[in-house]
Amino acid sequence: MTVQERPPEGQDAEVRDVVEDARHKSVEQAAKLSPRLIHEVIRYDGEEELDRPFRSLFWSGIAAGVLISFSVIGKGVFRTYLPETDWRPLVENFGYSFGFLLVILGRMQLFTENTIVTVLPVVAQRTFDCLRRLTRLWLIVLVANVIGCFIAATALAYGNMMPPELAAEVREISVKAMAMPAGEQLARGIPAGILIAALVWMLPQSGASSFWVILLFTWLIGAAGFTHIIAGSVEMAYLAVQASIGPWEALAGFFLPVLIGNIVGGTAIFAFLAWAQVRDEIVGPDGEGGNRASSLHD
Repeated sequence: MTVQERPPEGQDAEVRDVVEDARHKSVEQAAKLSPRLIHEVIRYDGEEELDRPFRSLFWSGIAAGVLISFSVIGKGVFRTYLPETDWRPLVENFGYSFGFLLVILGRMQLFTENTIVTVLPVVAQRTFDCLRRLTRLWLIVLVANVIGCFIAATALAYGNMMPPELAAEVREISVKAMAMPAGEQLARGIPAGILIAALVWMLPQSGASSFWVILLFTWLIGAAGFTHIIAGSVEMAYLAVQASIGPWEALAGFFLPVLIGNIVGGTAIFAFLAWAQVRDEIVGPDGEGGNRASSLHD
């Protein structure tokens, strides 16, 4: 804009007032995002996921399984180059967040996200068809995630992709992760499931802060030593492809206990608590008003 085209004095102030007013309204709307609206955003997203075709779910799940390996690599990098001190675990577990950032911000299919996203439509509708679609999605995504983990683990073990010192740390991380008894694996999987579900619950209103929400929640999973079925499957696969653990040890000692723990935390605890706090607002205390949920998207 030239000097001659500059708006009359006072018009700039008017424009600033309009912009500032719009900004305040945006902040107020974000602050007023109620639990019912958050529930509906996630439930609506879950309904779309339940209807996605097989190939879309499968390839997205494989991509997630491959990329989540960067959580193990990231943690290994910090362990390799940081001095051995009491505070090192607090820093090295920021590396654990790398894979989750890639997968979640990339909108790829991660099984533990689906313990709440695709469960809410089932809890709301309570139909056999919805349960069937949930079972289908869970199986496709879980199998695809594990295949992706094995692809990544095989490449890391035999592809000469890491320097020897980093490979040694990745192996040490994997051995430590598999050393826990099955009961402890299950118990530590429950808070991990809760935290991933809580992360998903917060994303609709986090906006530009999504990066930090994912970073801090997944850091806490790693720093607290909680167990995650997909990130942990990279560690399991890394040892399995090198014949350091057998199929039974991998399945019964790690995979099934952690899977159960994550489902209990994400679905049996968080998803049902999330539903319970908004049930009367959506359905009504007398069981009526079931169409209120879908009306938000009409």
